[in-house]
Amino acid sequence: MQLLIVTGMSGSGKSSVMDVMEDIGFYCIDNIPPKLITQFVDLCRQSESEINKIAVAVDIRTGDMFTEIFRSWQDLKHYSDVDVKVLFIEANHDVLLKRYKETRRKHPLSEKFNGNIHEAINYEWVQLSQLREIADYYIETSNFTASQLKEQVRELFLENSSDSLIIKVMSFGFKYGVSTEADLVFDVRCLPNPHYIDELRNHTGLESCVRDYVMSFEQSQVLFEKMKDLIDYLIPLYVHEGKSQLVLSFGCTGGKHRSITFAELMADHLIENGYKVQKYHRDITKDKKF
Repeated sequence: MQLLIVTGMSGSGKSSVMDVMEDIGFYCIDNIPPKLITQFVDLCRQSESEINKIAVAVDIRTGDMFTEIFRSWQDLKHYSDVDVKVLFIEANHDVLLKRYKETRRKHPLSEKFNGNIHEAINYEWVQLSQLREIADYYIETSNFTASQLKEQVRELFLENSSDSLIIKVMSFGFKYGVSTEADLVFDVRCLPNPHYIDELRNHTGLESCVRDYVMSFEQSQVLFEKMKDLIDYLIPLYVHEGKSQLVLSFGCTGGKHRSITFAELMADHLIENGYKVQKYHRDITKDKKF
């Protein structure tokens, strides 16, 4: 049996995640009291139920009962026939605040803090921080549209990959903020910038003209080889520790040329070595002129 516990900050996109999980065949329960998770799993195990893929959303809406999630998680980890994973969804403070203002929805802790959303978000983060530490999967949705978030979830769970490492290789631009979901961040701003070449400025690292330019320099080639050596060494260590998702981020100034070039090359290298890889170029369309 597969059991996915979906949790995270209110307003970060858990509802969208649960919609996807239901679409791909998981039996979904939203806002379940943590103590009942074990009871429901036991019910499914003891009966002849065909329910073998379950996703439950648990968050601060359960109030004081939320702290029981740790005991339930520990109990379920002892079940040899249940594969328990935790997916943590979050977004940064300003984005969460903006989402609540735009939708005019009440934060679950709004009444506790007399309508002060800032204090509610800060309090919720403190309550959830320990749960974030045990998460097997992590998605930071600050820069995601609803469709992008759903696509990320589909790529994570559409296939049965609970025993394998999923590697997400992404590019980003430092001027739009550092990727907060990354396990490893590589800064390639030290390399020659195609932005200053007129005929390359409006192209991206997905195109051969930019990629060939970036990799035409010896320092680019040496740097990439050293990155490959490091990542090839680290991945088996992460696998040995049971990590389910590894996020590699490559950043340049605008997230369009050097970072995409290195992300694409690294993703191709990992695919050639048999790893399951997701590609995501966070800032490729920023400031795009149509």
